[in-house]
Amino acid sequence: RTKLQRQFNTLLQGDEPVTAELLKNAFLGKTAPNKSLLELATYHNQQAAALVGADFAAGTIRRFTVSLNKLKAFLKHQHQRTDWPLEQLNHRFITEFEHFLKTAHSLDHNSAMNHLKYLKKLTNLALANDWLDKNPFVNYRCKVREVVREFLTAEELDALHQKVFTMPRLAEVRDIFLFACYTGYAYADVAKLTPQHLLTGIDGEKWIITSRSKTDTKSNVPLLPQALAVLARYANDPECQALGKLLPVKSNQKLNAYLKEVGDLCGIRKKLTFHIARHTFATTVTLTNGVPIETVSSMLGHKNLRTTQIYAKVVESKVGEDMRRLRDRLNSASESTGTSRKLGS
Repeated sequence: RTKLQRQFNTLLQGDEPVTAELLKNAFLGKTAPNKSLLELATYHNQQAAALVGADFAAGTIRRFTVSLNKLKAFLKHQHQRTDWPLEQLNHRFITEFEHFLKTAHSLDHNSAMNHLKYLKKLTNLALANDWLDKNPFVNYRCKVREVVREFLTAEELDALHQKVFTMPRLAEVRDIFLFACYTGYAYADVAKLTPQHLLTGIDGEKWIITSRSKTDTKSNVPLLPQALAVLARYANDPECQALGKLLPVKSNQKLNAYLKEVGDLCGIRKKLTFHIARHTFATTVTLTNGVPIETVSSMLGHKNLRTTQIYAKVVESKVGEDMRRLRDRLNSASESTGTSRKLGS
């Protein structure tokens, strides 16, 4: 009894709530302590950081850090705690975390789901290592809502082409954005391109041969004349030559800030971000012009065709154009039949 009391008093001095299981383990001398949530998160993030360049991109590690900070803020706000025992993770903890993200931090649904997916990733790691007995996500789905994907129309693309910029920085940003519109590459993929990625393909034309930074999947794209014209403008650029790059790509933050200016000057009402270029390639440049969805999926570096089908849903103009051609063919056939009948009579 004295030993139990001593162990109990020791446990009371810690951060964890004292449970019968915890007291029993201490009394029996079990040295393996129960893991805590933030201990697990720190372990996960450190392991991932060590694999930057191999399995993870630097941007992914930054997102992990942001999610960890959201968890810390939630524990302080909701429970006045600096950590949380893994065995106390349950459905209520998850739903309260979601509510906190949407209210205290004013995140939209999909942004909140990204942080909950991080928490789910942690619980899967704990389950795999036998640090957690029960999956708290068993009755919870991290389901994102479908969003409208903005892309530029052919008219808006033409406005970008035609605009003459007097400020070199805006001209550079416009050119880099146009290059992405005609290749489908995301910011990280454009930023890493070097002359070694520019090769002659099996068809004798110039290709970019590379893999996506995000998924490490093959993303080889034959270059359209518009993309080649952009590369030609920077073939002898001093900055590109010094850095060994194809294009003088600034930071993602600066690019997106300058793109807002570019959009305003071109009379484009949409809020331009670099990722709109990727959507534009998938819709206006390729699918709308009849490029098969399987080919588009390969060039975008998608692992699953269903990811590419999201773009196919938004190409309503192509649906309208296809139906117009069908109506014209049917009308022509009908008129031809009617003329034949009149001649026969």
